[in-house]
Amino acid sequence: MLTTVGAVVGSLGTPLIPSIATLFDVPLTAAQWSLTAPLLTSTVSTPILGRIGAGRFRRRTLLAGLGTVVTGLVLSLCAPAFSLFVTGRAMQGLGLALIPLAMAVARDEMAPERRTSTIALLSVTGIAGAGLGFPLSSAMAELGGLRAAYGLGLALVAGTTVLTLWFVPRSSVDRAARVDWTGGAMLSVGLVAVLLPLTQGAHWGWSSPWTWGLGSGGVVMLAVWVLWSRATSHPLIDLSLAARPGLAGPNSVSLFAGVGTYALMTMSIVAVGTGPDADGFGLGLPTVVNGLVLIPYSVLSVLGSRAARLASARWGTRMLLPTGCGFSLIATVGLAVFPHGLWQVLLWMALGGLGSGFTFASIPVLMVPHVPGTETGSALAFSMVLRSLGMTAGSALGVALMVILGGGAEGFRTSLLIVSSAWVVGALCALTFSGRVRAHAPSDALVLRPDPPA
Repeated sequence: MLTTVGAVVGSLGTPLIPSIATLFDVPLTAAQWSLTAPLLTSTVSTPILGRIGAGRFRRRTLLAGLGTVVTGLVLSLCAPAFSLFVTGRAMQGLGLALIPLAMAVARDEMAPERRTSTIALLSVTGIAGAGLGFPLSSAMAELGGLRAAYGLGLALVAGTTVLTLWFVPRSSVDRAARVDWTGGAMLSVGLVAVLLPLTQGAHWGWSSPWTWGLGSGGVVMLAVWVLWSRATSHPLIDLSLAARPGLAGPNSVSLFAGVGTYALMTMSIVAVGTGPDADGFGLGLPTVVNGLVLIPYSVLSVLGSRAARLASARWGTRMLLPTGCGFSLIATVGLAVFPHGLWQVLLWMALGGLGSGFTFASIPVLMVPHVPGTETGSALAFSMVLRSLGMTAGSALGVALMVILGGGAEGFRTSLLIVSSAWVVGALCALTFSGRVRAHAPSDALVLRPDPPA
């Protein structure tokens, strides 16, 4: 529940942007910060919380994070000014950052026969929850206004906090994890400097000095952080571990699948909610329908995770990630070529959800056998950072390319075809690095077996 609710709350932004702009009397470009703020917070805080939670403070970290999300929701719900509202949204981003810690709890506390299936479900519900957040927020805003949507989020997180307090045990690790705060500061500054141009480039201008200057500075800072992490004895993220056989493939796919996933979700809403223009492009359906098109995506994501376990038990794990990328590639190309009816969009989103189920359910369970128990939270947090970077790029890339290419049906189609290359690269990375795993670590193979009878 923690992973689903965290993703739902984190996604309470895109469908509500027009309502936020109206309520606080701000431009749409300013209202976009209701989505940008939690995304930045989650990306920056994920590796830090993953490291803190690697020691005996894991349960306290979960509860403190959920408490921060609750406070943020109360602030957004009652905020008299837009600045306070965005502050609350930034605090809510910690919900997404807690997902790797939930997976680490599953690794330590679940029975071996349930462990892999539980970790797989936790991973995919993070994506499914983001898809559910769109229709839920749209429906609540339609029925009860903007405050109702955030009131629903508050109720969900408050209930999750009680369940976490009741059911999540204390960590069996006695020592506190050492946190590289200097490296954390470098990584945070670098990530923010890279993410801001990605999320604000359309407003600033893609050729603006702000866009290029800030982005270039962020890349330089991340390079400095890499050098620092390789030199220090207790890095925030063990980069040598992240690149080892068994982890390099899933980490690469996390980045490229993040790009493809959010581009597909964003462009599906563009196809349904805009137009129709002079050429007949766009369905021009109401806001509440915009969110509903993501329900098949969420449902098939969960079903896809179960299908991945069955496929793994029968054929092994080598083709799980390429299969997921293949389904999503077909969905992206299909949406590009056939976006002319609601049933077509729903079909492509269902197929994309199936691909996400295969991909995101497989990534953490393929990683876990190659990670020391004390490093699980940190290793999965780094994978989540890569996923968040990809999602941020994907959410901006599809629309930006469409505008650059002239908009309309032709711009829509060409931008999606370009973005679809992310799935090709992801599949190639998975195939390449999985071969290295078998060559170097054959004993680490993992089979995602179906759950045994209760």
